[in-house]
Amino acid sequence: MNPRIRTIAIFLALALALPALTQASGTIPAGTKIPVVIDQSVSSKTAKAGETVSGSVAQDVTVAGKVVIPKGSSAKLIVSSVQASGRLSTPAKLYLRLRTVTVGGKTYTLATSSAGRTEKGKGKRDAGFIGGGAAGGAIIGALAGGGKGAAIGAAAGAGAGTAGAAATGKKDIEFPAEMRLSFTTRTAVAIN
Repeated sequence: MNPRIRTIAIFLALALALPALTQASGTIPAGTKIPVVIDQSVSSKTAKAGETVSGSVAQDVTVAGKVVIPKGSSAKLIVSSVQASGRLSTPAKLYLRLRTVTVGGKTYTLATSSAGRTEKGKGKRDAGFIGGGAAGGAIIGALAGGGKGAAIGAAAGAGAGTAGAAATGKKDIEFPAEMRLSFTTRTAVAIN
């Protein structure tokens, strides 16, 4: 065999074997943080519990100085908890959980914490809208028609306050594509 062809063949064999020899492996202990960037937007308004969201690992995950999950590894997340914003008192919530990562062509299932958020409740704010509307309506009704007018005005004002609270109260949560979330492993997982 020609020495030049032999050298090229050896070089190609090493180039193909090197990734297999340096492939990540090890055990990720419980409590390891795995940062993930999601590839698509997800909203509390439209998401469903159990829905899959794709992403990728945002930085190398190392154990004892050795890369076990390389940056860019494919990740699959699920919507673990979701609630669309209600008009009056139901705050929106949206939480995701990392379910799998793919390393070296093999997919590994993980048990992780959830990452996400819940909007603050609007109960006091809505009560202010409704109560303020009722009080204002009662004053106007009392001035216009006495006691009976006050009762009618209070009812009308409360209705207007409720409508105002409902019209301004919906605030859903949206995680845009490229958002970074961090998950913590709950159990150890061996990556081979």
